[in-house]
Amino acid sequence: MDNLGALILTYNEEDNIEECLETLNWINDIVVIDSYSNDNTVELAKKYTQQVYQRKFDDFASQRNFGLEQIEAEWVLVVDADERVTPALKDEILNRLNSPQAEGYKIPRKNYFLGKWIKYCGWYPDYTLRLFKAHNRYSGLVHEGVKVEGRVDKLNNALIHYTYRDLKHYLSKINHYTTLDAEKKYKASKKIGIAYIILRPIVEFIKKFILKKGFLLGMQGFILSVLSSYYQFLKYIKLWEKNQLKLGREK
Repeated sequence: MDNLGALILTYNEEDNIEECLETLNWINDIVVIDSYSNDNTVELAKKYTQQVYQRKFDDFASQRNFGLEQIEAEWVLVVDADERVTPALKDEILNRLNSPQAEGYKIPRKNYFLGKWIKYCGWYPDYTLRLFKAHNRYSGLVHEGVKVEGRVDKLNNALIHYTYRDLKHYLSKINHYTTLDAEKKYKASKKIGIAYIILRPIVEFIKKFILKKGFLLGMQGFILSVLSSYYQFLKYIKLWEKNQLKLGREK
C-alpha cells in the first residue's frame, strides 16, 4: 500500500522481529529504528526492509519521532516488535484508509502474559493510538503519546501483543519503566510520604485483582496483580530515594 508506512522500534528483538515483519509484508514503506542491538535484530530486519536505522536510545518519544521523519507515506502504522497484525486487522486498516473519516485510529490490543490472553486486570481492550498521519509527533518521557489534530476513531480488530517472554523479562521491564516514571515525577517536584508508599501498592492490587476481575484469570491474574502492585511500590521508593538524595546534597 503506497500511502501507508510502518514504524517499529527494536532492541535485541531477534526472537520477535521476523514474525512481526511477516505480518507487515503488505506495507511497502517499513522503517525500523534500532537502539544498537547486540544480537541479530538488524540483520533479520534487513531481510524485510532496507530502511533500518540505528540510533542511540534516549527516550521512546525521540526514537519514534526520528522514525516518523523517515516515513515517506502519508499514514503510518506504529507496531512494536512483540506485536502481530492479524489478517482481519489488515483488511480493516485497508478499508478505512480507502476513505478515511478521521485523522487517527486507536487499535485495541489482545495482550498475552505467561501463555494466556489477559482479558481482565484492565488489560483489554487496551486501545492505543497507532494509526495516524505521519506528520504528527510524540511527546512524553515515559508512556509517550502522539497528539493528533482532528477526529480520532477506533478500529474493531485487535493487535496481538506478546508482552513478555517470561517473568525475568517482565521484571527487567518493570525496573526500566519505574526508573523513568520516578524521574518524571521527580522533575515535576512530586513528593510522597511513607503512608502513600504503603497504601498505593495495596490499592493497586485490589484494583487489578478484584475490581478489574483479575481473579477470573487464575494464577496469571494473581501474578499480574502482585507485579502491578510491586510496580507502584518500586516507582515510589525510587522517587523517595531521589528526594532523599536531593535533601542530602542541600545540607
